[in-house]
Amino acid sequence: MKPLFTTLLLSFVLVSVYVDSSNAEEPRKPNVIVILADDLGIVDINVYASKFTDAKASQMYYETPNLDRLTKEGLAFSQAYACHLCSPARASLLTGKYAARTGFTTAVGGNVKTFYNQAIVPPSGYVAQDALVWQDKIDIEQALLNGTTRDALASGHPADDGQNETTLAEAMPDHDSAFIGKWHLGGHGSEGWQPSDQGFEEISYLDEGGSPYFNWRGIWDSGNKLHPKTPQEKLLRGKSGGDLGQEYLTDELTEHAIQYLQRKAGVKGTDNKPFFLHFCHFAVHTPFQGRADDVAYFEQKSTRGWNGHDNAVYAAMLKRLDVSVGRILDTLEETGLDENTLIVFMSDNGGVMYTDPLATNNAPFKGGKGTHFEGGIRVPLVIRWKGRIDGDRWSNVPVDCNDIFPTVLELAGYDASQYTTPDGIDGRSIAPLLDDPSNANGEYPRDTFFQHYPLNVIVKNPEDGLPSAPSSAIRSGDWKLIFDWSGAIRLYNIVDDPHEKKELSAVMPDKARELFIELNDWIDANVDVKYTPAINPAYEPTKESRRRPFVDLRRKYLGVNRAIRTINDDPRFDLIPDNIKPHINTAN
Repeated sequence: MKPLFTTLLLSFVLVSVYVDSSNAEEPRKPNVIVILADDLGIVDINVYASKFTDAKASQMYYETPNLDRLTKEGLAFSQAYACHLCSPARASLLTGKYAARTGFTTAVGGNVKTFYNQAIVPPSGYVAQDALVWQDKIDIEQALLNGTTRDALASGHPADDGQNETTLAEAMPDHDSAFIGKWHLGGHGSEGWQPSDQGFEEISYLDEGGSPYFNWRGIWDSGNKLHPKTPQEKLLRGKSGGDLGQEYLTDELTEHAIQYLQRKAGVKGTDNKPFFLHFCHFAVHTPFQGRADDVAYFEQKSTRGWNGHDNAVYAAMLKRLDVSVGRILDTLEETGLDENTLIVFMSDNGGVMYTDPLATNNAPFKGGKGTHFEGGIRVPLVIRWKGRIDGDRWSNVPVDCNDIFPTVLELAGYDASQYTTPDGIDGRSIAPLLDDPSNANGEYPRDTFFQHYPLNVIVKNPEDGLPSAPSSAIRSGDWKLIFDWSGAIRLYNIVDDPHEKKELSAVMPDKARELFIELNDWIDANVDVKYTPAINPAYEPTKESRRRPFVDLRRKYLGVNRAIRTINDDPRFDLIPDNIKPHINTAN
């Protein structure tokens, strides 16, 4: 009897376990909020500034108590890289790819002329949303012509010529995805490339690089065409989403976010799906416009001028961004959503250092937005998940904005491996770093990162004070190389010299050559040639403003077959109407 009883008891337990497990509900996927600040510098947040300067918040000019709180409640990254400008960073974050692979090499304004908005059939090798030409007004001799850029993220539109990028929202089908704020990925209102075409519910947004902070609603709701030939009845520039009573844009967008969170917290039953909110602030992008009360406060603050931070309007704009983050944190707590909500906070590029008056100062880091120096691409990144991620910690492991895509997927309960094929995404999940911030176990596999910007720009090079030439960059382990396509290589040991004061290419030519070859091998394998610079046939070396002559370093180090291209076989220039043809030599 005893063996029989034992057998029956064991069978009952096994059946019970099977029944229990079969009826058990799958763990609920977490909610996700990704907040992207615009042009926020690496030392604009007090906690970050303290880490890099050893100063106390009380000594500083800016005030960021809520961003400090977020940082202390999560894992902060000290070597997170974004892109040099906003549209590339947004494309990279949403797709998990290097921006240049998606065609985004720069951030253009609504005045850019594309094949689409000029109603020109694109030539072979081009798509409708490629820019015909994009260039700043530069008054020095230029040895190179700009590569082009894409103006809308491929959505599967027929004009995308078979291309269709999978966005983070589309990769999360079990989540309700919503978008608020700055889009800047849709061809400035082009029909078929807006947030709703990329998996998002559109709450309140504008498809533009900047927005007024006061009296903006008319612009956001306007359907007026920027280019008369655009083949659609009206532009879809955005939607104000209704008036929630706030005079200042940052406050109004925050109200939309709060209402969305409260609505999601109140949904019960089978409709209570997890959500993904992508909240892209315009702050602290130009135009410089702050609330009068905030500006007045910072104009009188005694610490004005610390670290070169003395723009009262910028400080006021940053304050409203900080208040917004605080209100989101408070709302999550009040509604109970913070028990299962993952928050990612990041900036799209480094702080702006080319405006007049100066926006901010990224010291002790070199350069700013629009450059590949650390001040232009190293940005704040914080990941917070109450009860799941230990707070008040730093990771000094280099990571990239395209890592956000697989990281969010993994943490949100999706299988990201389907996207990490050889031809898939470039990013890799940084989830292992959440428990192992130093990557002691080596589970985060990346140590090499690439940047690409094929345009001459008005942004001054911090070394010679002249408009910057096209540049590309590689960070490999401790080393970083910047390839200035006009004929210079800059090599730094970023671990020993994070402020890029000791240029080492002359004393370590073999290392410089090694990284130069690796960088250009990546460019040739991943970047369409139309998104690279070309030789300017009208360039006159005797008029060169730089202290060095132009040298085609690709020809020098890689051979004639890999020299910088010419425009002789580029059909784009033959199709550009005469009235909008670029001046081949802008100095003449």
